[in-house]
Amino acid sequence: MPVLLIADDHPLFREALRGVIGRVFPGAVIHEADQVSVLYDLVDSCPDADLLLLDLDMPGSSGLGPLKQLRGQHPQLPIVIVSAHEDPLLIRRALDHGAMGFIPKSSDAQMLRAALIHVMDGGAWVPGATPAAKASAAREPMMAASVRELTPQQFRVLQMVGAGLLNKQIAHELQVSEATIKAHMTAIMRKLRVSNRTQAVLIAERLGLGTWRCGIKV
Repeated sequence: MPVLLIADDHPLFREALRGVIGRVFPGAVIHEADQVSVLYDLVDSCPDADLLLLDLDMPGSSGLGPLKQLRGQHPQLPIVIVSAHEDPLLIRRALDHGAMGFIPKSSDAQMLRAALIHVMDGGAWVPGATPAAKASAAREPMMAASVRELTPQQFRVLQMVGAGLLNKQIAHELQVSEATIKAHMTAIMRKLRVSNRTQAVLIAERLGLGTWRCGIKV
């Protein structure tokens, strides 16, 4: 059963999210936090959670501060911002700091459902009609040029990371040491000019580079 975390200080919105999650993922385990201090303890106690839905306006928070801190302490945790703010610059900054997506609170239940399914499948979600999406598209040539700097082996590693494989699993698949994979990831992040694995995977997904399943590019 998937484990989802909700961080929002508004009880009615938490209830709405619970309802959507329950319909999309019956049997899902849901944990909630209504302030940042509770959120940090919650994430520490659920290190293997499948997704965190994070509001930016909670007691004890400061803008993107919680996102930055959680990305640093729990880089494996997928985080999606759910916010009443729809400023294009804020959306772009959230993605740049490692969020897998940004869902406006103005979204209806159908949009929330689509976003949750897409993110839980490993995709990145951005409001399609916002200038932030256009700004992202405008950066694609630069991102593509960075990807072209990758060696074939680094490209394969990036695809495997995008498919959700851990360093240990990638090392086994490619028959190299785990230290070699860590070195590849360091080189990949440097060439793509990102600070963590999630941001690297987002670039790969935006460019439609495909993923790796059982040794086959799809």
